[in-house]
Amino acid sequence: MAFSSDSVQVFLAVLDHGSFSAAARALRRVPSAVSMAIAHLEAELHLNLFDRSGREPRPTPAARALEPQARLLASQLRQLQAQALSLTQGLETRLALAIAPELLSAAWAAPLAALAQDHPLLEVEVLAAPQADALRLLHEGRVQLALVFERPSLDGREGFREVGSETLVAVMATDHPLLLAQGVLGAEHLTTTRQVVVASRDLALSDPRFVFARQHWRTDNHIAALGLISAGVGWGWLPRSFVQPHIAAGTLVEIPLQHLTNQLALWVDVVWSKERPLGLAAQRFIALVEAKKSPGPIPARGT
Repeated sequence: MAFSSDSVQVFLAVLDHGSFSAAARALRRVPSAVSMAIAHLEAELHLNLFDRSGREPRPTPAARALEPQARLLASQLRQLQAQALSLTQGLETRLALAIAPELLSAAWAAPLAALAQDHPLLEVEVLAAPQADALRLLHEGRVQLALVFERPSLDGREGFREVGSETLVAVMATDHPLLLAQGVLGAEHLTTTRQVVVASRDLALSDPRFVFARQHWRTDNHIAALGLISAGVGWGWLPRSFVQPHIAAGTLVEIPLQHLTNQLALWVDVVWSKERPLGLAAQRFIALVEAKKSPGPIPARGT
């Protein structure tokens, strides 16, 4: 086989440094070893890679044609070596993350992009799942991390970092009959008007903080919830950052409420299981997403 990791390294060194002697210095070898390695490569390929008629060897068209693939191979070899070293230091082969649907617009993509640069061969899986389902996937070992809202109570099996906050607002279609008739609503209107809830696929699981109405429709997807609310089916809690464009477009409105605040300000946590050791990628993601935490006032925990 003509090209090997060593011959590719020598070939590129000569291209980059312009001479056998300069390449030898960069590789910490003697010039004769570099010259011999190139000669062996040319003999195996049956190609002249460098024109030696002048003072310094000049790359031939054949060498320039091979250069892009040689650089790609060298880059892949470096990635492979880095991945192998990372694996010995505790890097996972795969990182899986479950995200509550309402938090899909949160600042998690940029940390994953940075992680991809650090570990380009790492496999990553991102799942969207209602909060209860995301935590269940975590405890079952299906994912290593979950990005969710703060929980009503602490679970001793879980470790977590606060990585930001999100404000949920009660919204309703602008042309909803109740809103047109009343103008300003009270708590009694929320409890007696159908609510659209983003909830677990398991009917037994629901977070009472988010369920106000006696009658409610459930979905496991915030986009489906938005569609139902926009169609006038009912009202619901959705992230302000998510619904703001629809409010600006006039299709939704933050429900004007009397004697009741129209917002739920909650911490956002990245959660892991204490029953399983965190690998390097999971630890790095936690550090990166925590560094992205927005500055400014954040609600007291549990309020």
